[in-house]
Amino acid sequence: MTASHLDLLAAPWVVAGLGCRRGCAQDELLDLLAHSLAQHGLTVDNLTGLASIAHKQHEPGLHELAKHLNLELSFFTPDDLIPYQSTHPANRLTQSTTGSPAVAEPCALALATRLGSSAQLLGVKNRSASATCALATFDRESA
Repeated sequence: MTASHLDLLAAPWVVAGLGCRRGCAQDELLDLLAHSLAQHGLTVDNLTGLASIAHKQHEPGLHELAKHLNLELSFFTPDDLIPYQSTHPANRLTQSTTGSPAVAEPCALALATRLGSSAQLLGVKNRSASATCALATFDRESA
């Protein structure tokens, strides 16, 4: 095995959960995502997927970001997120708008759980003026 193979095996599997206000631009989402990753010594190259709540499935900024990064964008319903809500403080506005008390953290955990095992948040959620971002890591299950 070469050093580059070892680096690839050691790299964490990371996904991002994103929440945003209507009309949030792709540039703002990308800046927030890059900042969130940089706090952990990571870049967008470490990402394996993006997730948000189904209520945001028609947000152009989210789709533009996924296309720009060449990543799959998954959406979860409020019911899908129930198992991941318990440790995250509820936001009344988010609850009334999306039907879910939190978006970024539970979406990150839901996608990480879908893709592997041992999902856990990587630090705390970050915010910009119009968006939130949470990162989750997971262990890739052997095929």
